[in-house]
Amino acid sequence: MEKSYWERKDDHDAIMAFSEDYKAFLDRAKTERMAAKEIVRLAEEAGYKNFYDMDSLKRGDKIYFLNKEKSVVLFDLAADFEEGMAIVASHIDSPRLDIKATPLYEEENVALLKTHYYGGIKKYQWTAIPLAIHGVVVTKDGKKHEVNIGSDPADPVFTVTDLLPHLSKSQNKKTLAEGILGENLNVLFGHKPLDGSVEEAAKALLKEKYGMDTDDFETAELEVVPAFNARDIGLDRSMVAAYGQDDKVCAYASLRAQLDGKNRTKTCVAVFADKEEIGSVGNTSMSAKYFENAVAEVLYKLGVDSNIAVRRALANSMVLSADVTAALDPNYPEVMDKKNAARLGEGVCMMKYTGARGKSSTNDANVEFVAALRDQFAKDNVLWQTGEMGKVDEGGGGTVAYILAETGAEVVDLGTALFSMHAPFEVASKADIYSTYKAYSSFLAMK
Repeated sequence: MEKSYWERKDDHDAIMAFSEDYKAFLDRAKTERMAAKEIVRLAEEAGYKNFYDMDSLKRGDKIYFLNKEKSVVLFDLAADFEEGMAIVASHIDSPRLDIKATPLYEEENVALLKTHYYGGIKKYQWTAIPLAIHGVVVTKDGKKHEVNIGSDPADPVFTVTDLLPHLSKSQNKKTLAEGILGENLNVLFGHKPLDGSVEEAAKALLKEKYGMDTDDFETAELEVVPAFNARDIGLDRSMVAAYGQDDKVCAYASLRAQLDGKNRTKTCVAVFADKEEIGSVGNTSMSAKYFENAVAEVLYKLGVDSNIAVRRALANSMVLSADVTAALDPNYPEVMDKKNAARLGEGVCMMKYTGARGKSSTNDANVEFVAALRDQFAKDNVLWQTGEMGKVDEGGGGTVAYILAETGAEVVDLGTALFSMHAPFEVASKADIYSTYKAYSSFLAMK
C-alpha cells in the first residue's frame, strides 16, 4: 500500500503544474475580497454566470452568487435540488492585522499606523517581515478606492519593528505570548517630514494618491498581510510556502474541482465563506443566511416556491467542510498523537471530528457518510489519511462543519495538512495539495 503520494510517479507532472496555478492564485488572493474577486474571475472564464443576470434557470446552468464582495457560492445545476447537493465549503479569510479606525500618529520622527490583529496569530511572527496593505476606502465624495500597496515588487513595503537582541534582556524573560503585545503591532508607515511633520507628510500622500483624509480611516477596510509571494520550498521543489494557505489551499482545490467537473448527476456547490478565523460571525460568514438564501433563490427561479423544498435540499445534501489541519512536524512531535496525526505527503486528511478536548464544538461525522466516502475514494484511487488536531488535552480547533450540519446535511472535515499553520509563511506538500483536489473531484462525482 502506498504511503506517500510521491510514489505515484505518473502524477508528478500534474502535481507540479497544479501547484504553479495554485501559487498564482495565492498571490492574487491575499485577502477575502481579493480571493472572492479571483474566484469570480476564474468561474466566469469557466462559463459561470451571475445569478442576478439570469432571466430564468434550467438544469445544466452554472451560476454564482457574490455576497458583499467577500464570500461566493457556485452552483452547477446538474440535478433536482430536493435530491440533495454535493457541497464543498471552505473559507477565504486568513489571520492578519487590520488597520484601526484612528490609526495614524507620529513619534520619534516616524509615522505609524495602529492595528488590531484578526484571528489566531502568534504576535511575534508579525515583526520584522515585509508587509503589504490591501483594502477599500470610500471617500466623502462617495468614490470607492482600492488600496494595494506592497505586493508588487515595485511597491514600497511596510513592517512592524522588533527589539534588537542587545536590548532584549527584559523581553527575553517574557513568554512568547507576552513578548510582543497587540498594541505594539504598529506598522511603520513613513519617515520623511513635510513642513517639519512626518504625520503631515503621510496625510499629504494619502490625499494625493487616494483622495482620502485621515478621518476616512474611520470607515475604511484596510488589511495588513505579508508582502512576499508564494515560493517553492526544498531543493526538490516539493512544497509550497505562502501566506494564507489556511484556508486558500482548500478553497483553490475546491474551486478547481467545481470548475473542472463534467457530466455530473448531482447538483454540485462550492461555498467560499468569510470570517471563519474569528468564529464564523457576521453577514459574510458561514453562519449568515446567504447560502441558504441562495438555495431558495435558485429554487424560486427554477419554479419551486416552497420553504420545505429548501429544507429538503439542504437536509439531503452531502458536505465536505474543506479546511486545513496540522501536519506532524518533526521539530514539535510532542504535541501530536503520532498514531492519529496527519503527515506531509500522505494525501488529503479526513477529520471525523475537530473541536477541542472533549470534542467541544465538533460536528462528529456519522459513520455511514464516512464509509461512503471511503468507498468512493477507493473507487477513484484517491490517497487519503485520517488525523486529529493534536493530543486530546493539547488544544484543538474548529471549522464550519457544525454550522452546515445544523441543516441536517451529512458533513465531514476533509483538507490539507500544513506546517506552521496561522504563521505568515505556511507550508504544504504539493502532493497533498493535488490529493486534496482529486478528493474533492471524486466527492463531487458521487452518485
